[in-house]
Amino acid sequence: GDTLMKGYLAYDDSIKEKRAGVLVVPEWWGVNDYGRKRARMLAEQGYVALVVDMYGNGQTAGNPKDAGALAGSVNKNPQVALARFQAAERFLGKQPNVRKGELAALGYCFGGGVVLNMARLGEPLKAVVSYHGVLASDIAIKPGDVKAKLRVFNGAADPIVPPAQVDSFKTDMDNAKVDYLLVDYPEVKHTFTNREADSYAAQFGLPLKYDAHADSDSWTKTLEFLKATFK
Repeated sequence: GDTLMKGYLAYDDSIKEKRAGVLVVPEWWGVNDYGRKRARMLAEQGYVALVVDMYGNGQTAGNPKDAGALAGSVNKNPQVALARFQAAERFLGKQPNVRKGELAALGYCFGGGVVLNMARLGEPLKAVVSYHGVLASDIAIKPGDVKAKLRVFNGAADPIVPPAQVDSFKTDMDNAKVDYLLVDYPEVKHTFTNREADSYAAQFGLPLKYDAHADSDSWTKTLEFLKATFK
């Protein structure tokens, strides 16, 4: 509609051939330094990466109250979430250095929930990866609905994603015959990929903690997954 979306595009311009594109949906803070860092890491691996602005006008939040309000405004409006994600898909897909039909999506926390919902809605993505994302959803799926292959990285000690939610997610995916893998890291908490997690926890009293092993392992597995998917 009339909302201006301000994302962040990263690619290595020394690579001349077309390559796969990766959408990065950031944490509930919005398009901040962490999301941009992940996009650059993907660019270093030869992908064209776009950090997706799900809030409009590049809005970011500096505290949980504002972040929750922004994330809630998207989560309560599924059609808005879909329209904004699809706008990012179209933008990335039209880039001259992106191969047609070769798109993946990565999401962190809030963004993890977003990319999983986009997969549930059948968006034309080859690969979808969620890191410490919410696994619960109101979207019912049946065999054939999910076109993407999924990788889900979760902290087993994350109170925001309790074991019952993990079990329900697995049941839904199994019943819908989705190609997925869920990695549950023992004793790992929410936001385990973000080195700022500990400072957020101290500043705002949130149940977050960075975990170097889970961060490194999930990234290595992601790169292997993308490489196998896009050959």
